[in-house]
Amino acid sequence: MLAASAAALPALLATAGCRSSDAFAGPDPLAGRPALSPDVITLQEVITAERAMIALYQAAVNGGTRPARALEGLLAQHRQHLGRLQARLVLPPGSGSASPSPSRAPARVTIAQLRAAERASATDLVRRLVGVPPALAQLFASIAACDATHAVVLAD
Repeated sequence: MLAASAAALPALLATAGCRSSDAFAGPDPLAGRPALSPDVITLQEVITAERAMIALYQAAVNGGTRPARALEGLLAQHRQHLGRLQARLVLPPGSGSASPSPSRAPARVTIAQLRAAERASATDLVRRLVGVPPALAQLFASIAACDATHAVVLAD
């Protein structure tokens, strides 16, 4: 009886779907690094852009662009934005760094450059709203509104 049961085991496993390498349709979920979701990739891109904005403001403050006190206030808001964005980023273990570092900011930054960067950031964030989940869309919309307000402040 035991021999008959052992002989039937391969047939039983085959019909139960327990096969070796072809048991899964697609890549093996246990092999290598997990793929990042599009939402995570988008969030990483926005974090990188926010870091670039911070570097731009820091260069403006360090370079003596006036009014320094107003720029420091806007810089502080961008640091808050970055903190909120980073708090939303959850990466699977072994997936690499959170986001690439932004490129270096120019040595001299003008108010016009900051205003243009703020407008571009607001536009980019609004463009991204349709492709992200509601909670992330709310955060992006809030930051976009703030960036648009910064552009107006910088125009005065």
